[in-house]
Amino acid sequence: MCGITGWASFRPPTDHDAPARASVIEAMTATLTPRGPDAGGVWLGEHAAIGHRRLAVIDLTGGVQPMTDRAESPALVLSYSGEVYNHHRLRSELRSRGHDFRTRSDTEVVLRAYAEWGEDVADHLEGMFAFAVWDTRAERLLLVRDRLGVKPLYWAAVDGGLAFASEPKALFAHPEIRPRVDADGLREAYSLLFNTGPTVWSGVREVEPGGLLVLDRSGIRERRYWQLEARPHGDGRDETVERFGELVGRAARGQLEADVPLCSLLSGGIDSTVLTALLADELQLREGPSARIRSYAVDYSDQAEEFTGDVLRTGHDTPFAAEAGAFIGTDHSTVVLDPRALLDPEHRRAVVVARDSPIGVGDMDTSLYLLFGEIRRHSTVALSGEAADEVFGGYPWFHSPKALAARTFPWLLVTGDEAAMPLNPGLDLRIGEFRDDTYRDSLAAVPHLDDETPTEHRQREMQYLSLTRWLRQLLHRKDRLSMAQGLEVRVPYCDHRLVEYAFSTPWELKSFDGREKSLLRAVGAGLAPESVLYRPKNHYPATHHPDYNRGLQNMARDALADETVRSLADETLIKPCLDTAPDQLQWGHRLRLERVVDLALWLDHHQPELAL
Repeated sequence: MCGITGWASFRPPTDHDAPARASVIEAMTATLTPRGPDAGGVWLGEHAAIGHRRLAVIDLTGGVQPMTDRAESPALVLSYSGEVYNHHRLRSELRSRGHDFRTRSDTEVVLRAYAEWGEDVADHLEGMFAFAVWDTRAERLLLVRDRLGVKPLYWAAVDGGLAFASEPKALFAHPEIRPRVDADGLREAYSLLFNTGPTVWSGVREVEPGGLLVLDRSGIRERRYWQLEARPHGDGRDETVERFGELVGRAARGQLEADVPLCSLLSGGIDSTVLTALLADELQLREGPSARIRSYAVDYSDQAEEFTGDVLRTGHDTPFAAEAGAFIGTDHSTVVLDPRALLDPEHRRAVVVARDSPIGVGDMDTSLYLLFGEIRRHSTVALSGEAADEVFGGYPWFHSPKALAARTFPWLLVTGDEAAMPLNPGLDLRIGEFRDDTYRDSLAAVPHLDDETPTEHRQREMQYLSLTRWLRQLLHRKDRLSMAQGLEVRVPYCDHRLVEYAFSTPWELKSFDGREKSLLRAVGAGLAPESVLYRPKNHYPATHHPDYNRGLQNMARDALADETVRSLADETLIKPCLDTAPDQLQWGHRLRLERVVDLALWLDHHQPELAL
């Protein structure tokens, strides 16, 4: 896992350009050092500059980047982030087609695959990736992002071309790209719709998941090489369970390769427990019966005494995680965090800097960042259960009549205006209209079969919205906070073959036992304790300690002392949250305070131009 950046421009260079261009690509690359703490490099040509920061995971000595197809007068230059899990098979195929290899890295497989298939290269890759190829012969830049958008990739126009990067902060190191925010950007950030394409930053866009972008002398061209399709499902229940078992198992086994220490995130829920069990079994097959995978959970020093349920959490994770670890036989650790660590201003600032965005989830972001920092002391790669809820129908909105009947994005019933920091009404952003328009457009994009029942039709909409929107912000959060600590997180449930099969599986099979995640529960039989298999859905834990609430209220008061923060936030709805007794502060109202604090940190760090 790494950080990539660079640009291509067809503006004629001058004799004075070379030193400045070298300085710029070095500065852009340096901003991504946390993503790639092991090594860095740049390549500079007449019309392109390519930078790379490396987190070494496979072929520690051979996978140095930017990688070229040959040492002298290269025709191709690659900067690549991610993991291609079918690289061994592709290497054999490419060798049979006459390609020679200097390394055993998956990076070189991507490079040679481009040489063989050009912009169709993505069709042959399985994994999570974002990469740029500069083709000196064709004078063409290709940007490619994986199918589910696990790895980020941003771009912005520059004179004569475009610049690209794993994170916006690298783009802002280019002299032609400044951090600027307009009304459209605030709508994107605070509407909680998780569009892909436009961002909070004016002029900065994302390459679509499953998409690619080509820049050459004729201009910029974008297209999707993959998207969800509705296909007839002919398998019965037993066949479907068997097929899901094969797909989940293959995804888990295929992502276990690493030349560095590897671990699993084990929360005590069904998603992470089934995944960890499959990883543990595969590790023993490869290394012997004594092999044990490390597993990690997070908890708070007050949780056992202070836990109270809310709209997202039904119970205390730690006992279930410990039981699951013992059942599987992992080397299990619980990272226990103190509320004071979550309030540490430097930790909060580091999280906001990592996100490049004012929108997060407060203490849950900070705790995840700290958890990843602790894991990084022992492991470089972690596997996570992200996307199981989207794939198997685990969220409450798949099962709530109210959510199914609502004509809006289902998560807004939980994380809408009551949870988001309210913006100053004087800004007149018309977020309600924006949400309505976006919802209509989103439903229009959902693929359907002609013979769907009304229930099947609606559930396909819910899964499509969850996979193409809600999941994106979870993947964004996981990528930014893990890479800020130099930790690679893999997500086997995002395997596109698993997602495709799930999207075409009828709802009556997904809920055949009358509750959420029926098919994953069937796959997990014997892999997890019964208590975990039948445990209700529980979201990522938050601290419940009044001292945290009290400290957060103080930080929010300080944030509101800033004139710019006050101009953006609706004080009339925020101030009552400051006056509430700390032990009575509701989760949704607390999130308002979290976002006031994050807004202040974001403004202070980026110093954006506000064009409202």
